[in-house]
Amino acid sequence: PEELLYAVDGAIATVTLNAPQRMNTISGPMLKQLTDALVKANEDRAVRVVILTGTGRAFCAGLNLEAQNKGTDNLSVGSGATPTNIDMRNTPPPVLHAMDKPVICALNGSAAGYGLDLALGADIRVMAQSAKLAASYAKRGVLPESGGTWYLPRMLGWAKAAELIFTGRTLTAAQSLEIGLVNKVVADADVMGAARELALEIAANAPLAIQAAKRMMRMAWNEPFNEHVHHVFLQLLPLMQTDDMKEGIKAFLEKREPKFTGR
Repeated sequence: PEELLYAVDGAIATVTLNAPQRMNTISGPMLKQLTDALVKANEDRAVRVVILTGTGRAFCAGLNLEAQNKGTDNLSVGSGATPTNIDMRNTPPPVLHAMDKPVICALNGSAAGYGLDLALGADIRVMAQSAKLAASYAKRGVLPESGGTWYLPRMLGWAKAAELIFTGRTLTAAQSLEIGLVNKVVADADVMGAARELALEIAANAPLAIQAAKRMMRMAWNEPFNEHVHHVFLQLLPLMQTDDMKEGIKAFLEKREPKFTGR
């Protein structure tokens, strides 16, 4: 069976890690397939929202360390690549971070290590009640290698992030919700339904405006306020010329739901 599934239904693309027999740990081929799927979704004009999820009892238990230890999988992203010469820009976490399309991570099960970093790279997280988030990097002799050291201090503040990373602690769904790492916790059977409901709500809005807002949110983390508002204005100017903005105003005046085309 394919280890990475990609499907588009209406305006929603679903990217599914599909190696449940090993808790969706990421192999070398999966790195390339996941990168390609994320790029494909971001470039498809018909796609307005992306859902990232897994099959089985885990979302992603990290990298495939068993195969790495046996030397049967060097976690390469291309022919001849090794862990020392991988172009990190073409691996899932940087690609995920650079995406303009909104990404919802449907945590069907637990996430650990690299899997936690992937989940953190999504914009919104919906978590199964029985799932856990394991920041177990230090317990494996590594650090959060694919985004955790960047995301966690920004999401939790320095002290909370330091406590989580330095202890290698595992959080329950309730604890993850309490500290703000996830947006919603639902019954296990309802994870994809809740993620899709949220995706449909987002997809009903003007896609160009949402993508511009996401770009600006990303930039805002690294620039002063005065510089940022200037960049926002430059994003606003082309939006004011779109059919979608005209439709949004018209729908408001006519007291009806707008129908956006992404143009």
